[in-house]
Amino acid sequence: MAMLDGTVVNVALPRIGAELGASVAGLQWIINGYLLALASLILIAGALGDRYGRRKVFLIGVVWFGAASVLCGLAGSTGTLIAARALQGIGGALLTPGSLSILQSVFHKEDRARAIGSWSALGGIAAAAGPLVGGLLVQVWSWRLAFLINVPVAVACVWLALKFVPETRDEDGNGRVDWLGSAIGAVGLAGITVALIGLPAGTPEWVEFPVFIGGLVFMLEFIRGQWKWDHPLIPPALFRDRTFAISNALTFVVYAALGGVMMLMGLQLQISLGYSPTAAGIASVPITIVMLLLSSRFGALASKYGPRWFLVGGPLLVAAAMLMLMRVGPGSTYLGSVLPAVTVFGLGLAVVVAPVTATVLAAAPDRYAGVASGVNNAVARTGGLLAVAVLPAAAGLTGAAYTDPTALTSSWRTALLICAGLCVVGGLLALGVRGNVLAVVDHAPDCPHPGDCLHCSVDAPPTHVKP
Repeated sequence: MAMLDGTVVNVALPRIGAELGASVAGLQWIINGYLLALASLILIAGALGDRYGRRKVFLIGVVWFGAASVLCGLAGSTGTLIAARALQGIGGALLTPGSLSILQSVFHKEDRARAIGSWSALGGIAAAAGPLVGGLLVQVWSWRLAFLINVPVAVACVWLALKFVPETRDEDGNGRVDWLGSAIGAVGLAGITVALIGLPAGTPEWVEFPVFIGGLVFMLEFIRGQWKWDHPLIPPALFRDRTFAISNALTFVVYAALGGVMMLMGLQLQISLGYSPTAAGIASVPITIVMLLLSSRFGALASKYGPRWFLVGGPLLVAAAMLMLMRVGPGSTYLGSVLPAVTVFGLGLAVVVAPVTATVLAAAPDRYAGVASGVNNAVARTGGLLAVAVLPAAAGLTGAAYTDPTALTSSWRTALLICAGLCVVGGLLALGVRGNVLAVVDHAPDCPHPGDCLHCSVDAPPTHVKP
């Protein structure tokens, strides 16, 4: 539900903009109101689940998300919709890390790779299916239905969780939650985002720079505090693990690229190519199909052979797809330009999504399952948040320029070059992952040959060899 809603709005943006009279900045905030709340609070939500019960926090998030969706569906102005989307983001922050940390804490180690692969596949499919579902709902009635449809889904989620999901928590935790640290991080991220998108109309331009500097100071204090405070949201030990740190850096740049492209794709297909909302959604169906067929398979292969080359190859395939999408402009055909690009796009996502998620979680101790999940989700959402904030202006798309096919196509191609570059950076970062390099350890817990036992740094089974 949360993953779907993160992208379903993309295809509805033209209709929302037309009905509510939104500018480019308004459309950015409709997306980023959600992402800002999600990215700001997802860390503390993961910690709350670890300490007070993962199923409990998950259920609160589902109910909250469903209620906020009603407010989104009833919004009568751009400002009201942005506020309701921020409330939705709070619900998304509560339920998203809980769903993954439940898998990490409930499944046996030998089954986790498949479970996480399925979770990643279904989450990725939901995100990829968002444009299709959104297009159909917008075409059937209104963009409002894209939000109201969450209510029956939320009811079903509550019933399923109560019936099938066991309660788990970190029994060794101290029960303390770093509210101050969370607030400092949220204020910092909000300040940076507000400054990058632009302050409300009528605010003097000279205010924007101090807002950005203030947000940056708060973010730097948040980072410093994770190393100095007694009860940090992110245990510093997590980022001392090179694999954990690099995998999250890769997540940041790749999801930034995805967030920017997915925002603009719905606009490009509808305004520059004249697609209906439904047709724009159907255009992305190959992404969903490829991920459905291959994500779990690539997750299993990465678990067997090590994740490094999957984390290198996936982003590079996505970068290639973005370069192929540069051919999509006025007069382009679906079979000649759109279909080949979105197929490669889906293949790249299938290669990277499940392996990077499994790698991040395998690099963290079990007791930090919720925190590790929260960190990875926060990193992904922050990447998307900042991309949506920066990319339109970086690509020359401001004001009401998104309604002009020529101006939009020019900005679309510039944005694709930027995002492809980010994906290449992600692939290069993955070369530092130690997922398929054997590392010497003292011995595995049940190893009959202490000193002669080597194991993969990403939780592979021990292999007895001569050192």
